[in-house]
Amino acid sequence: MSNKLVRVALTLLLIGGTLGFMFYSTLSQGTEYYKHVDEVMNSPQDWYGKRLKLHGFVVEKSILVNSQTLEYRFEIENNGQHVDSAYKGVVPDTFKGGAEVVLTGKLDSAGFHADNMTAKCPSKYDPAGGKKIGGTTAGGLE
Repeated sequence: MSNKLVRVALTLLLIGGTLGFMFYSTLSQGTEYYKHVDEVMNSPQDWYGKRLKLHGFVVEKSILVNSQTLEYRFEIENNGQHVDSAYKGVVPDTFKGGAEVVLTGKLDSAGFHADNMTAKCPSKYDPAGGKKIGGTTAGGLE
């Protein structure tokens, strides 16, 4: 009877260990951090090589593009902290100076290297509280 109990315990231990290893390896490969530029640039060495979603705003007049290779170099900032960034590929229509962006990629000593980008136009707000859209006010009572 105890021999059977030992076999069951070893089988459960083996299955549990295998599932634990698979869970750990899957999470460690797919883990991404969502951070703002100022959070990362306070101590950038801590983030080198880690997969990040980096949120910030494109610095005005910082965009350089090689139209032959679709390589973009630009700077993003948040709360006074800046990071040089690079992206290769087709950019969203809303990508321009002042645009809010979320870049996915990795940071190293040369800057942030993105392999994915989402961009959103900066919103313009009316002092009365209504959002301006194309020169007209929406959301405010008149």
